[in-house]
Amino acid sequence: MKNRVCDILGIEKPIVQGPTNWLTDGKYVAAISKAGGLGVLGINAGQKESVRTVEETVENMRREVKIVKGITGKPFGINIGPTDPEKDVFTLPMLDMMQEEGINAAVWASMSFDAFWVKACHDRDIKIVYRAQTATVEDTERAIEAGVDIVVATGFDEGGTIPCKVVGTFSIVPMIVDAAKGRVPVLAAGGIADERTAKAAIALGAEGLFVGTAFLLAEESVLAQNIKEAAVKADANDLLLYRTVPAYYRSLPGELPDKLLEMSNAGATEEEIYNAQHAYVGMRDGMLFGDLSKGYASFGLGISLIHAIEPVSIIMDRLMRGVEAAI
Repeated sequence: MKNRVCDILGIEKPIVQGPTNWLTDGKYVAAISKAGGLGVLGINAGQKESVRTVEETVENMRREVKIVKGITGKPFGINIGPTDPEKDVFTLPMLDMMQEEGINAAVWASMSFDAFWVKACHDRDIKIVYRAQTATVEDTERAIEAGVDIVVATGFDEGGTIPCKVVGTFSIVPMIVDAAKGRVPVLAAGGIADERTAKAAIALGAEGLFVGTAFLLAEESVLAQNIKEAAVKADANDLLLYRTVPAYYRSLPGELPDKLLEMSNAGATEEEIYNAQHAYVGMRDGMLFGDLSKGYASFGLGISLIHAIEPVSIIMDRLMRGVEAAI
């Protein structure tokens, strides 16, 4: 199909895969792009250990880029998380690598916004899918004025780093669509996992979907098999919700997640809980390694709608049936 999201990103279907930090690699991202959407390499794509130097970070990502290119010639993107331009030593070298490799889409997921990064991307012919950690009318206006290409409206229904405001997808999408005033397309994120939720997102004014949980439970996903199997048996009521930095997190039950919920209910600080969950390394331990004694397993509320581990292509087609039905 053709719409503004497809035109901007050069893709066939207006569906962008959430980059999910540790939980991507070249093969998984290639499967998303081959199916017509935009696959996106997460910040720690293909990694099992943290690296500290700029050079290692960039070259590790370049390796995953080469893997995607070896599988498909279709467009894909890379996740960036820029911070203060005067202190951030990682993002410009990553953007330079993207330019060298001809990667023309960046998913910018950040808790802060600086127009410097819009120019830095556009100077390298990189389109920006901007996803504020907590979407607001004010932040949307600032981003559009600065020139971002696509905005993501993320509801509290999402997995991963949940917005600080408890505003569901059904409420945030039309709010951000209205704030955008047609100047840029809006993607809906949070709880979108089947035809019905895809159709609803488009009916609310979104021009595309930003999908994490549904693709994480695909056959091609790098998630540990035991976590996939537990997730498809679970629904939203099974997920634990606890406070942490910057606001909330969800997880399947397990030894560490149960402890984190107990700490949250007992009044521990967000910082104490964040340290106890081992920050984002806890995501690696829980979801990549499948060890819920050391980590957590975060999913969005769309988990209720997923009952089988299926190929990416089947999931993509299901979502597209909802998009097309709404259009």
